[in-house]
Amino acid sequence: MFVVANLLMGIANVLSMLLTFYMWIVIARVVISWVNADPYNPIVRAIISVTEPVLYRIRRSLPVFGGGMDFSPIIVWAAILFLQTFLVRSLADLAVRLQ
Repeated sequence: MFVVANLLMGIANVLSMLLTFYMWIVIARVVISWVNADPYNPIVRAIISVTEPVLYRIRRSLPVFGGGMDFSPIIVWAAILFLQTFLVRSLADLAVRLQ
């Protein structure tokens, strides 16, 4: 059973790192939108191409508020925090119980 416990702990750790990395990419996307960076820069294009599919899906379902503020990065950030709190912790707790 310790093999399954170690596997679950490894999955929880990798998932936590990936979610944290994606959260920082979303934050970079917000900063890019504030400073109006060069859209032909390869780093800017990579950040936009990684975040746009998720942000677009959320933008479609959100109503437009006054001033045209985009709340989709805040919702993605909250979803990442929820996944880290619920999913990653649940996997880690399950791994501890299986040991």
